[in-house]
Amino acid sequence: MYNTNNMQTPDDAEAPLSFIYPIGYSSASDCGYCRGTSRAGKRKRHSYYATTKSLSTHLYQKLVDRYWRRSGTLLYRPNPRNSCCPHYTLRLDSTEYKPTKDQRQTVNRFNNYVIGPEYTHAAASLHPRTRQEARKRHNEFDLIERIHEPEAQFLKTPPEPAHRFHVTLEPDEFTEEKYLVFENYQRLVHKEGPDKISRPGFKRFLCNSPLKRETIYDSEGVPRQVGSYHQCYWLDGKLVAIGVLDLLPHAVSSVYFLYHESFHSHNPGKLSAMREIALAREDGYRWWYPGFYIHSCPKMKYKMDFKPQFVLDPETLAWELMDKEALAVFDTNHYVSLSRERQRKESGDAPKLFEGHFIQPESDSEGDEEEGDFLLGSSMPGIPSLEEMKQLDMDNLVLCSDSAPGYFLTSDLVNWEQQDIGVDSRSIKSMIAELVAAMGTDVMDEICVDFRRKTRVL
Repeated sequence: MYNTNNMQTPDDAEAPLSFIYPIGYSSASDCGYCRGTSRAGKRKRHSYYATTKSLSTHLYQKLVDRYWRRSGTLLYRPNPRNSCCPHYTLRLDSTEYKPTKDQRQTVNRFNNYVIGPEYTHAAASLHPRTRQEARKRHNEFDLIERIHEPEAQFLKTPPEPAHRFHVTLEPDEFTEEKYLVFENYQRLVHKEGPDKISRPGFKRFLCNSPLKRETIYDSEGVPRQVGSYHQCYWLDGKLVAIGVLDLLPHAVSSVYFLYHESFHSHNPGKLSAMREIALAREDGYRWWYPGFYIHSCPKMKYKMDFKPQFVLDPETLAWELMDKEALAVFDTNHYVSLSRERQRKESGDAPKLFEGHFIQPESDSEGDEEEGDFLLGSSMPGIPSLEEMKQLDMDNLVLCSDSAPGYFLTSDLVNWEQQDIGVDSRSIKSMIAELVAAMGTDVMDEICVDFRRKTRVL
């Protein structure tokens, strides 16, 4: 299978590489977002999948900007063009974010609860603000200042606050205390049974991410942490909530948020979103990614309460402002490309609701036979065509396998030159072409296509 004359050792390979195993393009008939609605079963969800045991934050930043997300070590890029519930990538500019009145009240109520009236009254005498500071606080809502206000390390003592609250940012490692919060949340909020909740499941889903934790520096030499972390909320010595975050070179990406039932009354969802936005602003990440947005899912409507939001156009992979006009397009179309909609308006063409890039949501025609299980023959937007991939030089991709020691190149594979992409969709060349098309042709020198079964993790 391999030409061993040109085999490389690991030391010869470019470093650091991200190790990716391509699973392929497939569908899932069951959708948790529309289960129990009229859309359920009308159309399958299609996605491209891969797994990774080691992923650089630099590469993952590129991937989330190309519709990818991760669940544990599983990477996936959904096809919004052919889906019962199209997924869209959102991001918010933390430097432009202005909390609404309701959001400001949520923060202030929680701060007042933690600090307590006795502390507020006593501190006014012991640690009085200047007239200028008092006026500024009354007239302005400084997000970073208010988010940190109730934390123990920022409160001047004496007196003592009514409650002791602090937040830590720590590696995404398993602890029993974290698991107990997870178990409580999944059981009471998601109504999962005991057979669905386990320590191995928690570890696989929310701990031990494949992202590499490290410190990077911006152009001015300011350090910034990247990798996967748990933002832990502690109230009176008890862990009450966890924000699972991927910190990327230019983003705070929210993976999951969970909380104990005792914290529910404080509106933890809003609090966590604002704390993550504050982190993006304070530490220079700038962008906050709240995860996929599904316009037809009522539970995701809250994401639109945080502005300004931008949506990633699935066809151009350019960011578009999610304003009222854009939301109106989402209201009237099942699948949306704002760039295409804009072109249609400029040309004066009538909307082609059920042709090409739009899909009829209530159609009984599944279309799965036409979609197939080969990415380069699918309707996935924003990827190169089959013909473009056939013209791409992939001879120097780094590979590793259980069948050979060290690293080697795709060109070392026997019959590599003779393989034709698309003729046999399960050939190694076709599998690699799918992966490159889904990730982007510019990342070929950043990945090692990893076919080692003993190191594969799901």
